[in-house]
Formats: sequence, structure tokens, C-alpha cells
Amino acid sequence: MLWTANTIIRKFSSSSAYYQNKLKLALIGQSLFGQEVYTNLRKQGHKVVGVFTVPDKDGKADPLAVVAEKDGTPVFKFPRWRVKGKPIPEVVEAYKAVGAELNVMPFCSQFIPMNVIDFPKHGSIIYHPSILPRHRGASAINWTLIEGDKKAGFSIFWADDGLDTGPILLQQECPVEPNDTVDTLYNRFLFPEGIKAMVEAVQLIADGKAPKIPQSEEGASYEGIQKKSNAKVNMAQPAEVIHNWIRGHDKVPGAWVVIDGKPVTLYSSSMLSGSVPAGQPVEVEGASQPGLIAKSGLILFGSDGKALQVKNLQFEDRNMIPASKYFSSDEDASLDLTDDEKEMAEKIRAIWKGILSNVPVIDDTTDFFKSGAASMDVVRLVEEVKQKCGGVQLQNEDVYMATTFQSFIQMFVRRLRGEDQEEELLIDYVTKDVNNMTVKMPHQCFINGNFEDAEDGKTYNTVNPTDGSVICKVSYASVADVDRAVSAAKEAFDNGPWGKMNPRDRGQLLYRLADLMEEHQEELATIETLDSGAVYTLALKTHVGMSIQTFRYFAGWCDKIQGSTIPINQVTPLTALKFAELTVKAGIPKGVINIVPGSGGLVGQRMSDHPDIRKLGFTGSTPIGKQIMKSCAVSNLKKVSLELGGKSPLIIFSDCDMDKAVRMGMSSVYFNKGENCIAAGRLFVEESIHDEYIRRVVEEIKKMKIGDPLDRSTDHGPQNHKAHLDKLVEYCELGVKEGATLVYGGRQVDRQGFFMEPTVFTDVEDHMFIAKEESFGPVMVVSKFKDGDVDGVLSRANNTEFGLASGVFTRDINKAMYVSERLEAGTVFVNTYNKTDVAAPFGGFKQSGFGKDLGEEALHEYLRTKAVTVEY
Repeated sequence: MLWTANTIIRKFSSSSAYYQNKLKLALIGQSLFGQEVYTNLRKQGHKVVGVFTVPDKDGKADPLAVVAEKDGTPVFKFPRWRVKGKPIPEVVEAYKAVGAELNVMPFCSQFIPMNVIDFPKHGSIIYHPSILPRHRGASAINWTLIEGDKKAGFSIFWADDGLDTGPILLQQECPVEPNDTVDTLYNRFLFPEGIKAMVEAVQLIADGKAPKIPQSEEGASYEGIQKKSNAKVNMAQPAEVIHNWIRGHDKVPGAWVVIDGKPVTLYSSSMLSGSVPAGQPVEVEGASQPGLIAKSGLILFGSDGKALQVKNLQFEDRNMIPASKYFSSDEDASLDLTDDEKEMAEKIRAIWKGILSNVPVIDDTTDFFKSGAASMDVVRLVEEVKQKCGGVQLQNEDVYMATTFQSFIQMFVRRLRGEDQEEELLIDYVTKDVNNMTVKMPHQCFINGNFEDAEDGKTYNTVNPTDGSVICKVSYASVADVDRAVSAAKEAFDNGPWGKMNPRDRGQLLYRLADLMEEHQEELATIETLDSGAVYTLALKTHVGMSIQTFRYFAGWCDKIQGSTIPINQVTPLTALKFAELTVKAGIPKGVINIVPGSGGLVGQRMSDHPDIRKLGFTGSTPIGKQIMKSCAVSNLKKVSLELGGKSPLIIFSDCDMDKAVRMGMSSVYFNKGENCIAAGRLFVEESIHDEYIRRVVEEIKKMKIGDPLDRSTDHGPQNHKAHLDKLVEYCELGVKEGATLVYGGRQVDRQGFFMEPTVFTDVEDHMFIAKEESFGPVMVVSKFKDGDVDGVLSRANNTEFGLASGVFTRDINKAMYVSERLEAGTVFVNTYNKTDVAAPFGGFKQSGFGKDLGEEALHEYLRTKAVTVEY
């Protein structure tokens, strides 16, 4: 345990601790990556005695040179180190004069002589973006994608006289996601983790602990830099191979095809997992069938019939457009700018001038790239515009699609006005004219901001429990769909806008979502009624209404803590999928919310096992909860909160308000047809009022209207599905068999649909099955207790493995407090029932689970406490 603890401390303190052993370093290289390695090494106390980088380009210094010169570190900008293969003596002597003990080469495009590599006491270390010996050479990231590798990573190795063949010091790897590009791999893992690893490698050397592991030649490969001429796509291949080729060539040099007789370069490829959208055909040379220009981009087909989607196209004149605009010309229409927009345009002109310092005048025709701008200048332009122009967030690809100053301003103004929004969300609705409205219901999986079929195309019927008819077919998610949803969620949090968003802005999006839910409240409630059988007025007020309150409540917490809770039912999928549509309209970023309808045994189990899920919430039965808890422990020890079975006791004393006790007691059992996690599973009624209480309950049951849940006068709707109805009938038959008295109901209602009669049992003894097990239906289970036997009835009420909720009716406040303190349940209702509030914590004790779903305490289920110790 001591070794483990020491290891953890070293890992977590690597960014802040001040190490004892320090080295004199020469940094040889360039780029923003080199700059970050330099900065972090100096923070750790190492002395950089010299920086050797490339000469200025068009009057602009490399980022590494900029920061080093600012710090006063000696900077050398040699155009080359060798001539005709031989070291340049004066260059080598200038290098040796700085007295470095180790050469650190984070990214270097120059050939460095071996008498420089071997000169320092500790030699030289180099960063390489692949898991060596695979993908030696300068285009390692590209070939990782082109070859369809499932893992990417980097190596830090000791330089030798071979090409990326030196001994390994350390390596790290990460999974390659299905739609990763060079940029996403670099930004998500290779850049941030590579910087940390370079710093760690230097410290291992300083401490005398750095290994030198010879590279194996088994599995070794070398690939050269791709040229535009040989980057043409071979369309006679499976779609995934084509996708890998395109994303591996993304940005440089760019994979290309011939469309309608003209070369076109393809950028931003992704596999199309859903149904193929409608579009206008285009001829693609060598393809098995024409491509399609759709709202979402260019659809291409592989030789296997599968499809991929390309977002952006670039023509020979370097003009880049969204693929969806291939047939459009209205994008070139000039905008008339307001005075404020003209002022903003001049700010942008100044930014361009600062970057393109070699250009005398920035006019409308100035081309950003033809004027000498490189990829780092794109990053700078995007960041400066964000900083100086009202926080407008552009993407790197926006610059590539608007390369002249005029087109850039036009693009910026459209973005500023909100006219340049993402493509319209494509939804294959199922529509029904019902409840005096037309409801539009999505029915596919919702993954990464899109509705799409399950990967294997499977569906299942969702049934209207009122009449047993099929509402529609819903996608039946597979393990692969869960994996895609988890990947999208992880990407959204780690690299997307949600994880970086100001908490107050998150809150505003949740408020917006609540407003949209309120705007669509009647439609949501209608869908919930159709799909679950909930009485419409209940669905309107509670199922949907309380959800709206929940989002507003947690939206208010967003700028007070770093987290939020998004509760979603996967039980009746249609309401959840309609909710997903509203999240898009609210502006929730892609990947933040994903919905995968399917079986618990398949989808739920995969979520329990998935290594990238760190928190799981489950509502359901206790046996399944135990299995989930086990899987969560075995997989990756993920945090879990469970709301499980209940057998909530309700104690009714003789001094109660009888009218209220009857009314609320019935509500405690029959609310939402008994499909209520906190339903009173067992009533204890004091002996002196027992018979009167039962008589009045039966009288009220006879007044209840059973029927169409969309009818505003209906009191009691159908059970959720046929199998549940059958189990309720069996439950009642067992109660009779054990000797309980069936006072009312106990059967299926003689009408179409899955209706169960409101049921009352009396003379229920503690050992009986119906006294111990939850029905999750409209079954009132009543036992007497002797007058005045408070402690006796408490003992019976607590004699259960469940502890979700409980209740007590009495006019004696002292008795109420005595009983409520001793009831072993997460919630106690006094002279009321089912009255919950989004600000009140909700959760159970014992085998009813643990963790809270509402209130401030619920936030802690989704937060982690971290201690950071910093020494200066």
C-alpha cells in the first residue's frame, strides 16, 4: 500500500511539486507544442540554457522563440545544421557553448547532427506521436488513422543515428474513436498528455530513473509524408477504409476525388450510422453509385454499400464550402453591414494585419493563406477574434472556408447575427392526431446530437396500454450503440463546449430547456399518456410539470457548483426521445445528452460494464440493482446511486383526520395506477377505526372512473404493459391463497387494454408474500394494529428490507415526530403523501438503495472532491 500511495502522490503532484534534481537543458524544436514543453520545464525548476529553433517566417517568430526571447533565454535560429550531410562547425560550436546536460526535442523539423545529439551528458530525447516501432516517420498521426488503428499514442525515446529507432523511455496510448481526425487526436491526447510526459521524462532522467528499452523490429513500419498527387481516394473500397483515408489526410495534404469531372478535396469525414438522408445525386469517379448532396453534407458509398458523410469540400482555387452548399450560390451574396458591424470589421482587419505583418494593406481580396499564413496563424486568428470581438466563437475550419478578408467578414457577420447556424436536425417523426393536437414523436436512438437507427437496424414495438395497439417501432439499441453514445458523451465533456462552458451559461441553457419543455408541456404529457398509460392530468402536472421544475431548480445551481443533473426516464422511450429533440432546440451541445432505448440486460449491462462511464444512476428492482452494483465494482469501480424497490409503510392512527387519511391513503396506493416507487406498499390502520376506514375506501373506489387516460375525467388508467398486468393478477391470486381477505378488485378490468381493478386486501399477516413484496400496482395491503401500540406498529413497519418512503397520519404532533424519527425510510410524510419537492433530497435506506435524486444533495452524486496542494 505504501508503494501505491507514493506512486499516486508522484503522479498527481507532477504539475506542481518542485523537484530536487534539476538539469541544464537545450530545447531543439519549434511550434506551440515546443513552447508548452519549454514553459512547463521551467516551471519545474529546470534551467533552459538555450533554445534552438527555426528562423522567422515572413517577419514572424516561431511560438517557442517568442516565449523564450521574452524570458531572456538565449535563442538561436539556424536555417540548417548541416550542409551536404556534414555538420556546420560554427553552428555546432554555438550549440556546445551553452553547456546543456540534455537535449529535449519536443517537435523538430530539422536534421540534427549526431555530434550534437550525443554531446550532452545525458544525450537527447525526442517526442514521437505514435506507439513505436509502429509508424516511424514524419506522418505518424496520419498513418494511425489511414491504417484504421484502434489505438493511438506517443513515444518518448532516446535519439540515435536511425530514423525513430532509438530506445524507448516511456509510452502512452489512447483509443482511436470512430470519427477521430488528426486534430481531435492531437488536441484530446497527443498534445496535452505529450507535454506532461515530456516533463516527466526529463525528471526521470534527472533522478537517474529513466529506462532505455530497445525497440523491437517486430511490427515496425515506416511511412513517408503523403503528397497531394497520391492522396486520391480509391472509391472501390469499403466505406470505413474510405473514411480512414479521408480523415488520415484531413487538412494536409487532403484526400480528393473527382466530382462531376472536377478534383474536389474532402474534409471532416464521419461514418453514417443512421438511415441515408434524401439528397441530390452527384457523379463521383470510381464510386459504385452516385454520391448525394444532403442537408448534412456529401454522402459517399463504399463498395460494401455502407455510407460515410463528408462535411466540407475544397476546390482547386482553395475555396472551401460546406458540402451541403455544393449546389448553392446564395452564400456569395454580399451583406450590408450596420455601423456596429463595420466597427467590428475594422477590429478584424487589425487582427489580420497583426498576423500578416508582411502584407502592406489588408483589402477585401487579401487571401489569408496566399499571404503566408500557416496553421498556427489560424489558431491565433480564431482566438484573437474571440477575445476582441464580443466572444464570437469560430472554428479553425471557418477560416479555411473563408480565406479572403471579404468572405471572412461575411462569414463572421452571419455568425454574429445567428444566420450561420448548424444544419437543421433531421428527425423521422411518427405523427398521431390525438388529444386535439398532432403529436410528433422521434423514435430512433439519440446519439451525439442526431437521431439515428440502431447500428444493427433492430427495432421493437412500443405499445399503447390503453388499447394494446402498436404506437410505433422504436430503435432497439445494441452494445455498439451504447459505446457510441458513451464516446460522444466523453468527447463532449472532455473536449466539447459543455466541459469548458461558463457555469452560468450552462444554467441559461437549462433554463432555456425548461422553457421549451413548458412550451411543449401538453405534447409531452400526451406522449407520456400514450406510451405509459398515465392519466393525462397527472402526466401534465407531475411527470412533465415536475421535470420542468427540476431543470429550473438545478439550472439555478450551475453557477454555484461545477455540475448539473439531468434525470431522464428510459422506461417509456417516446417522451424521452421527444425531450432529446428539445435539448437540441435549447442549444445543449452535441454529445451531452444521449438516449439509447433498449433492454436492461443488454444496454443497461453494457453501461454498467463500460470503462469510460464513471457514474451510473439506476431506478428499478433490488435484484437488478445488486447486479449493477457488482458490475460497476468489477468494471472500473464506478460511482453508483440506486433507487430500488420499496414496501413503504403508512401508519394511520385513530386520532387522524379521517377524510384526509382516506383521500391521501388512496392516493398513496392508487396514484399513477400504483406505478409509483414510493407507493404505500402496506397500510397499518389502528384497530378502532379499521373497519370504518376500509368501508370508506371501498365507497371511494366505486366512484373512480376507469378508462381512457386522455379523458380529463378519468381517475384510473391502464398498467404500463401486459406482462406487468399479468404479474399483478398473479400477485392478487397469491394473496387470496395465503389467506388474506380480498375486499375489492383483484382482477383485470373487462375491457380492451391493460387495466387492473383498484384492489383492497385486509387481514394481511406479517409473514404473507403480499405483506413483504412490492406489487408496483393498484393494490392496497392493509393490516390492523392494536389501539395505542405505537412501538409495536413501528416494529412491524420497520420489519422490512426496504426503506424508500413512509407515512403517518395523526393529529398528535408529538406522536407524529416520535414515529417519523423512528421510521427507517429516506422520506417520511406526515398527514400527507406523495408530496415531493425538487429542492428536497430523495432516496432510500437499506435495500431500497442509496444516493439522492433531488435537492442539493443530488448534486454531490455527480461531483468529485479533489485536493490540490501547491508549493511555490
